[in-house]
Amino acid sequence: MKITEVSLSTSNLNEMRSFYEDVLELPMVKEDKEAFTVQVGATTLTFLQSNELEDPFYHFAINIPENKMDEAKAWIQSKVELNTENDSDEVFFKSWNARAIYFEDPAGNILEFIARHNLKNGVTHRFSSMDFLNVSEVGVVVRDVIPFVRKLNQLGLPNWREDSEGLTPVGDETGLFITVKNGRRWFFSTKDAKFFPFEVSIEGTGRMLFEEQGDKISILSCYSEKV
Repeated sequence: MKITEVSLSTSNLNEMRSFYEDVLELPMVKEDKEAFTVQVGATTLTFLQSNELEDPFYHFAINIPENKMDEAKAWIQSKVELNTENDSDEVFFKSWNARAIYFEDPAGNILEFIARHNLKNGVTHRFSSMDFLNVSEVGVVVRDVIPFVRKLNQLGLPNWREDSEGLTPVGDETGLFITVKNGRRWFFSTKDAKFFPFEVSIEGTGRMLFEEQGDKISILSCYSEKV
């Protein structure tokens, strides 16, 4: 599942613009008073100014070359403080064969760098922001995880792991929807998961708008099909 575009909301556009351009050193694709877009490897990441949502925040992950976690960790630690879990500032997911670190941006988004060793995408040069491969995870917060996962399955997106009412990943190692239960604490953070609307474009699937309708989260595709 290749995530080509991600659009998120923020109430702190100017500080976010400085962070993504100056701290994360990402190329600016376009910008105006209401939004900016940066390039994260194969994914464009857009932040839109929102005056209606109260301090929206999200979780998303960025794939890095599988052999560059030590360099990536040192690089980002020189810029921001890493989040911790049980006094550790990194984790190895044995069942995923992946290593990850977490930190937050000025809006409180929970960012993750993840090196997935199954992908065999190592490089030999020194790590820089140009080695970000793509946005590989976006968190989706819902009240009932399994029924929502079935909606994603109906769109042709398979489970990456077995169903779990707490957290079920959908997609594959190049792109995942991390579907979590509302109120569940995000790993490596003090924040409880909460839904905020966002858009994602998936290669071969189309553009998907995730929005709240009543007490449920709906998916509107670029084909105007409500699931």
